[in-house]
Amino acid sequence: MAKYVPDVMSRRWVIISTIRTNRPDENNATTKEKISNVCPFCEGHENLTPGEVFRIGEGKADEPGWKVRVFPNKFPITDFHEVIVHTPNEEHDLHQLSTEQIGLIFQAYRQRYNYYRDKGQVIIFCNRGEHAGASINHPHSQLVVIPFQINLDTLRKEPINNIVEQNDFYNIYCPDFSQWPYEVWIAPKDETTVFGDIKDEEIKDLAEIFQTIMKRLRQLHDIRSKTHEDFSYNFYIHPKDNWYLRIIPRFIHRAGFELGTGLSVNITDPEVAAKELRSKNEEVSRIMKKLAELRKRKI
Repeated sequence: MAKYVPDVMSRRWVIISTIRTNRPDENNATTKEKISNVCPFCEGHENLTPGEVFRIGEGKADEPGWKVRVFPNKFPITDFHEVIVHTPNEEHDLHQLSTEQIGLIFQAYRQRYNYYRDKGQVIIFCNRGEHAGASINHPHSQLVVIPFQINLDTLRKEPINNIVEQNDFYNIYCPDFSQWPYEVWIAPKDETTVFGDIKDEEIKDLAEIFQTIMKRLRQLHDIRSKTHEDFSYNFYIHPKDNWYLRIIPRFIHRAGFELGTGLSVNITDPEVAAKELRSKNEEVSRIMKKLAELRKRKI
């Protein structure tokens, strides 16, 4: 059972979950060799996880055939904590998947969000890469339910400035209040809903715009990252009304000043970040236009 400890002065909470110390860690040199060939999230290893609670795809529960698979976390933070495995293929990160597969993942998010929405505050998040806190390399997300009485220190949706791109249902932008370099928010244009109310056509648009921005962040990582580590990121979906999806690429490390003061130091102006993220699309368009012109000349 999770233990919730409040700070009376600040109204912030700490969760004590000692079972988390037993998590496997593929990035730990002493355990990496033991588990490298036995990924519990891969297809065919369903018996290595707790019993399945939801899947998209074919086959029976806890058997191969799935495209997205959900099961309880063996080392939970809270009383309700699930793992959402993005794909049977551990080699493909989210931005490398097809928009169809990304859409299936968001469908799974919606189903599990709605399953728990009356039981507490539903947090869906993803840690990708060792620098972002992932202990198992096979791409996956997690869902945690926090009791309603716990005060969450999550941000309300920031004003829409520094727009990177738009489509029918969403805005991509870098808020002026960005706490991390190249932090990106995806926010629905309809500000009256929670994530669980998302429609199928909105999921399609979300998958496309998410894939687009993740590819651009991956490109920028090679020239802007200060960590000298592989591309890592976190994202989460705001659990309340007027929801958004916040993407935090890990281009820098946090240090003592931030931890000691609670203040964030962003080394990249959000206006500049948005401009660079837009320019990636403009650069691709320029290259495609040039290739088209070359093909015409050959004809």
